[in-house]
Amino acid sequence: MKRVAIILACVTLAATLITGALVWQLSRTPVPKHPEISAYTREQLVRVGPYRYCDVFVITECDVPKTVGTLVVSWRNPIQLSVPPSIARAPWVLLRAYEGDGEPAVSEFRPNSTLAVTIPTVDPRRGRLTGFAVQLPTLVRDAQNNEFPWPHAEWSVKTVWP
Repeated sequence: MKRVAIILACVTLAATLITGALVWQLSRTPVPKHPEISAYTREQLVRVGPYRYCDVFVITECDVPKTVGTLVVSWRNPIQLSVPPSIARAPWVLLRAYEGDGEPAVSEFRPNSTLAVTIPTVDPRRGRLTGFAVQLPTLVRDAQNNEFPWPHAEWSVKTVWP
């Protein structure tokens, strides 16, 4: 009986130490304040926090860390963009900028429709991709009572060509 009690005490002590170590390890890497997007290409992964993140109800109250991710790209490898469920459950917009002075290419996604998008690095008409952004639009009204979408949050990634 004494041997069983000692073994039980050792198992309890080991479980407590392992749990404590796990809690310590998890508390060392803080949870990001805002959602992050991920982009992958050519064995590179970048996780990006928002460039700007505003309160949905008070659009003028913003946190502007100006975070911009960077990916080295080539014409052979597309970019795999992933957005977390916290972004994907709302309508969101993907803007792609290309060489030249043209308007960005815009793709709109319905709520809960997708968590990932493949982005070609070269467009046959627009040229090479120079960067892209993910935006969360909110409907706002101006002083004349006109209603229009305005991004309350934006994540940005620039591309670098070798």
